[in-house]
Amino acid sequence: MQATVPFHATRRVSKEYERSLFERRDSDPAARESLIAMKLPLAWALARRYAGSNAEADDLRQVAALGLVKAVDRFDPERGAAFSSFAVPTITGELRRYIRDTGWAAHVTRDVQEAVLAVTRAADDLGGALGRSATIRELAQATGLPRERVVEALAAGRAYHADSLDAPAAEDGTDHYDEIGRRDDELEQVESRATARAVVGRLPQNERELLWMRFDQGMTQRQIGARIGVSQMHVSRLLRRALQRASILAESPSFR
Repeated sequence: MQATVPFHATRRVSKEYERSLFERRDSDPAARESLIAMKLPLAWALARRYAGSNAEADDLRQVAALGLVKAVDRFDPERGAAFSSFAVPTITGELRRYIRDTGWAAHVTRDVQEAVLAVTRAADDLGGALGRSATIRELAQATGLPRERVVEALAAGRAYHADSLDAPAAEDGTDHYDEIGRRDDELEQVESRATARAVVGRLPQNERELLWMRFDQGMTQRQIGARIGVSQMHVSRLLRRALQRASILAESPSFR
């Protein structure tokens, strides 16, 4: 929604004049248009607060302008409140909904999205006031969120932007595709592991436990001996016997 701001929108107007426009708003289209044009700078200022999102600046301005139109149409001057007090929540609500529905690169739940926006605004405000990055504790105090929620929001904020896989990843011209795929060095061991698992499954229970302690848990023969109450030398003999039995099973025609 693009609009040309008339001269009277660039200067301050009296409350009486603004009130007269609201009184004629429903019956005089020109009065309604004047109110919208007068308040457009407020809408655009609010849109700039969300400039760090994925949304285009022009789109944010349009959404803010539509929120302003709703605020102008719904505002009741008889209640005595200032128009800005009514318009700001209306416009920011429209902006938040738009960003929530269209701006995220990955799916994030609504409550987390709201937390991300709150933490982001608090981080910007505190960073300017403190001259440094705010701590988790300071962000939690500023937003009223638990520390765990702040940490979650900071992590979720990374899901807002996504890089294209076609984008250059290095000066040599390689892209992100080159960084994703790689050779699995353990792929050739898949068949051997499957065979070993099947063979060990046919061994007696005590030998399976012995091999598990030695090769899966990485226990030494001395540790295994202490566990089962035998000497290290006896553990060596038991392991050798279990491995020989496994070798025989693996080579047997019935196994193949």
